[in-house]
Amino acid sequence: MSEPTAYASTGVPSPYAGYDLIGENRHRERVGFYYEEFEPGAVFEHRPGRTVTEMDNVLMSTMAMNQSPLHIDAAFCDETEWGRPLVSSLVTLSIVCGMSVRSTSGRGIANLGWDSIRLAKPVFVGDTLYSESEILGKRRSRSRENRGIVTVRTTGVNQNGEIVITFERSFMVPTMKKD
Repeated sequence: MSEPTAYASTGVPSPYAGYDLIGENRHRERVGFYYEEFEPGAVFEHRPGRTVTEMDNVLMSTMAMNQSPLHIDAAFCDETEWGRPLVSSLVTLSIVCGMSVRSTSGRGIANLGWDSIRLAKPVFVGDTLYSESEILGKRRSRSRENRGIVTVRTTGVNQNGEIVITFERSFMVPTMKKD
């Protein structure tokens, strides 16, 4: 493998879906979209899924200083209605949102925030999460030239197809046109 080089696009489409042709027989994987490529109503399924591990839960809980025994104390959880630790909602949000980045805000310049976060069902170690995002809307930035703001609703489901989390997220992406 050669050293990384800053190749410019040749303007010729690559014969491989999801790639840009950047040189003779050289293709670069495309991540995310430009503002103009987003269409409200489009839905993107994010794959592969991700199985939540005990390490995910303990690491995020302790890193975030979330000392709730509900996430890190199995003996305490034996006495709860669940009978086992719940995965921290921060882990669920991080995994489901992270799964969406590649095909939504992969070209993003800024994450602008999350709204309407709803935790519909508990997540446990061993659950596999999948997600999808629907484009809710887009608008040109009023403060930055050649930028647009896109809003998506992301839904995370477990291996049984049960919704575990939903949220809306807005992010800024570049436009293709340099007005």
